[in-house]
Amino acid sequence: MFEAVEELVAEHADLEKKLADPSVHADQANARKLNKRYAELTPIVATYRSWTQTGDDIETAREFAADDPDFAAEVKELEQQREELTEKLRLLLVPRDPSDDKDVILEIKAGAGGDESALFAGDLLRMYLRYAERVGWKTEIIDATESELGGYKDVQVAVKTRGQTEPGQGVWARLKYEGGVHRVQRVPATESQGRIHTSAAGVLVTPEAEEVDVEINPNDLRIDVYRSSGPGGQSVNTTDSAVRITHIPTGVVASCQNEKSQLQNKEQALRILRSRLLAMAQEEAEREAADARRSQVRTVDRSEKIRTYNFPENRISDHRVGFKAYNLDQVLDGDLDAVIQACVDADSAAKLAAA
Repeated sequence: MFEAVEELVAEHADLEKKLADPSVHADQANARKLNKRYAELTPIVATYRSWTQTGDDIETAREFAADDPDFAAEVKELEQQREELTEKLRLLLVPRDPSDDKDVILEIKAGAGGDESALFAGDLLRMYLRYAERVGWKTEIIDATESELGGYKDVQVAVKTRGQTEPGQGVWARLKYEGGVHRVQRVPATESQGRIHTSAAGVLVTPEAEEVDVEINPNDLRIDVYRSSGPGGQSVNTTDSAVRITHIPTGVVASCQNEKSQLQNKEQALRILRSRLLAMAQEEAEREAADARRSQVRTVDRSEKIRTYNFPENRISDHRVGFKAYNLDQVLDGDLDAVIQACVDADSAAKLAAA
């Protein structure tokens, strides 16, 4: 059933030998690449060995059971273990997204609903910051445009792991399912009649690109500087510190005004631009595949929603996988694991079915 795993076992053994050679570590980039692949294969190899050993144990127990009926119960127990290992191994062999271990840039944009949408965008930002805190990730707000009544018209935040993570537990592996339109149903603070309003905010998640991922020709960039706008800061409205960078061949634009210096804003804008170009390249290369990134909605239209946050019922619903729970207050406080896991499980099931 798992004949192909033998090749992975051999690859794992070969990587182990290479990593034991001190000369390999002279090239740090190559060593990291080998370590990453070794870490990916280790759980597969360990589970396969347990699966094989359990099969041998079942045969031995059956032989004993032929002479002593007391061993029949052990046979059943071992068969149950092997079924569980079979399923675990199948899941481990599901094709993995090569970007799963990457950090991300997460952008939240207010949409339909005016000021209430901006307030909801602020709620979503807090939810993701609290979730990152719970799982031990680092966050950094790159750029933000605040609204007059609070909340955000647009905010971009970098989310990073602290060191290595287990396969499937990286930032992109978990947060890639958050991309799309999020709809909120609640009574706005400004509503005197107590009527429930519906508004929406858009979330875009892109894997953060390293310089080696995307090569940008400086001649392809148009860089404009302008005065920052918005509340706070001595540099706001006084110096041309804000930066807007346009990638001329693709028309992709990234801007930043949060930092005090023009140089800092340029670096942050390039960081955003690089990640957007990486996402664009990946989407182009995988256009024929049912890639999750293609489902992310670039326009914030209430009719195209992936999730609804219903405050009167304290309910959260994910419309893609049919997930529903009545702990909205906890989810908004960062308890997102169950919601995300429902998406992960549905994605894995679809990949298994396709395989």
